[in-house]
Amino acid sequence: MNWGRVIYIFFALMSLTTTAGFLYAHNEIALFVAASVNLVSTLLKIGVRNILSAELFASSLVADLHLIPAFVVMQVSGNLTIAISLAIGAIVANLFSLSLVLVESAKMKEEF
Repeated sequence: MNWGRVIYIFFALMSLTTTAGFLYAHNEIALFVAASVNLVSTLLKIGVRNILSAELFASSLVADLHLIPAFVVMQVSGNLTIAISLAIGAIVANLFSLSLVLVESAKMKEEF
């Protein structure tokens, strides 16, 4: 088992689920955790060298550029509607990222 890949996919999935948790809870702390986990996921994608690495990194950056402004808007103005709409954009980017991971896994010729 490739533990580096396990950690990489764990953080990619965790960034999606923590953002979904914010949509359920509408809490600043949940949004901060979602943005933090997504930043860790982005940092892990920097060292990836595979067929779809540029697309994975770009989708993670898109999610970051949705969650960080959502947190700032939530802290500065308290506008929950804008924060939720930005979080939904981050979820779409994370879903795209996970679909790319699935496509890449299907193309891999690695034996288990």
